[in-house]
Amino acid sequence: MVSVETIEPRLTLAEFDALPDDGEWRELLDGRVLVTPAPRPIHQTAAGNLYTLLRAARTPDLLVYFAPFDYRPGGPNSLQPDVLVCHRQDVGPQGVQRPLLLAVEVASPSTRHQDVMRKRLLYEAHGVQSYWIFEPEDAVLVVLELKNGQFVDRVFKDDEVFEAELPYPVQIVPAELLEY
Repeated sequence: MVSVETIEPRLTLAEFDALPDDGEWRELLDGRVLVTPAPRPIHQTAAGNLYTLLRAARTPDLLVYFAPFDYRPGGPNSLQPDVLVCHRQDVGPQGVQRPLLLAVEVASPSTRHQDVMRKRLLYEAHGVQSYWIFEPEDAVLVVLELKNGQFVDRVFKDDEVFEAELPYPVQIVPAELLEY
């Protein structure tokens, strides 16, 4: 019996940058192109509320961006977290190339595997200080913070209050992220 193996083509960052600007929301993860469908209303509500809370609490030396905005940690990777926080001086013409202070992903059925598994490993390996994954369907916020080179996680649900210290003090209540 002959087995047929499907090989997914991998791109370099230069090849990825040369793709046509056709309005698709793309990321490059380990050389693989990820095309993300338009987010659902629940996703946009949560991402917008997180952006608003983080932007209001930031210090002047920091910037808060929302997707699409490139984070290029190195190698064949160009990621666009839903919300990110970085040092002002780390922003260049291609986005951010230095480790982020915070990356936030609002999980959805089409991105859950990448957010929970692949991006987590990449963010951890590249020294992102804090990574939050918000599960809007269940109002659950998973907080991963870098300790000795590895993420340590905590989970906050519904009306539980997360008193963030990284990247700076801010209070997050998962259920409130879903309010219009």
